[in-house]
Amino acid sequence: MALSSREFCLSFSKHAKAMGFYKRASELVTQSNIPKVQRRWFSSATQEENKLSPSDPACSSAMSSKTNSVQVPAGIRRVLKAETLPFSAFLTDSFGRRHNYLRISLTERCNLRCQYCMPEEGIKLTPRAQLLSTEEVLTLARLFVQEGVDKIRLTGGEPLIRPDVLHIIGEMRKLEGLKTIAITTNGVNLSRLLPGLKDAGVDLLNISLDSLVPAKFEFIARRKGFHKVMEGINKAIEMGYNIVKVNCVVMRGLNEDELLDFVALTEKKPLEVRFIEYMPFDGNRWNFKKMVSYQEMLDHIKQEWPNLELLHGAESDTAKIYKVPGFQGQIGFITSMSDHFCGSCNRLRITADGNLKVCLFGNSEVSLRDVLRSGATDAELLQIISAAVGRKKKQHAGMFSISKMKNRPMILIGG
Repeated sequence: MALSSREFCLSFSKHAKAMGFYKRASELVTQSNIPKVQRRWFSSATQEENKLSPSDPACSSAMSSKTNSVQVPAGIRRVLKAETLPFSAFLTDSFGRRHNYLRISLTERCNLRCQYCMPEEGIKLTPRAQLLSTEEVLTLARLFVQEGVDKIRLTGGEPLIRPDVLHIIGEMRKLEGLKTIAITTNGVNLSRLLPGLKDAGVDLLNISLDSLVPAKFEFIARRKGFHKVMEGINKAIEMGYNIVKVNCVVMRGLNEDELLDFVALTEKKPLEVRFIEYMPFDGNRWNFKKMVSYQEMLDHIKQEWPNLELLHGAESDTAKIYKVPGFQGQIGFITSMSDHFCGSCNRLRITADGNLKVCLFGNSEVSLRDVLRSGATDAELLQIISAAVGRKKKQHAGMFSISKMKNRPMILIGG
């Protein structure tokens, strides 16, 4: 019977930890004559490539009875960084994608009612007792960081309306191995909380701003707050955040006429304005005709700035980044609909009520809250997480199929 590399990893990982294998294996791989392999970041691996038969020489020679003769099977080395400790098998999917970025929603509540995020009639909030407690949020953060997550983004709802947000950030900052703590916020409360956020250890800020016209901002957000958001953006720059990311969901007939004004913002400010393609979620009345594609936006901007330069970032970056020469900031495009980046996805999401979503557009969820409250051990929780990650699909179903699927409103997922 063929054994997939993922199944091998899971079985192998479980026993290896007990004998301190990870440290020893990295030493042996470094010292041995095993040839280096090129890192695989994208989902070019097929299901067939991921199969590893026990009769395969790579598998039969993988382990001997002595720890000091361990070798790493080729089928597994394909998804590991060369010359580093093995990345957790629990967070590696069947396509070799390693998930080192976790987004945690701290609340379903928000002080705005943005059209693309929340249904006009509002949402039914989850009872407080069914939301993750502070201790549960930190327990899950610790577990994921131990397995290789090095970036956590706190989202909502609006995360800055959660009373204990500064405490949560401060405790996360203590987690060894966590390199980056980021927050996505609508910016309404940002100016007031910024000193505390910086002191607690927030590294990156993403601030939502869908219009530079106060009246239009209010129409899109169904609430006032434009001037508070701008105050928060400017204060973040003053306090040394560089670059400050500004998220703008572009919708035809609403704000696509402001593209050039947003780009102009980056001339003298260290901003990265990220133009996001309008995405379908429950209750946001998505329509293909309202979506302005990346290519259309880019063509329009290039008419004003034909020398726009493409910048090259990390393989797992969600945005395509451009810069107008001489401008202090830059712009980006989140092309989830017209040119998806599923092949390099390294992100997992935990909703405010404790469900793990391995794909933003997938409707499959697993309740980590219920597993936690059942008294499960870390090992048992990791097995649940691993099974969910293992079922992650190669890519999302496409914008038209997604628009017909039952999924949460964006506010209940976490932006």
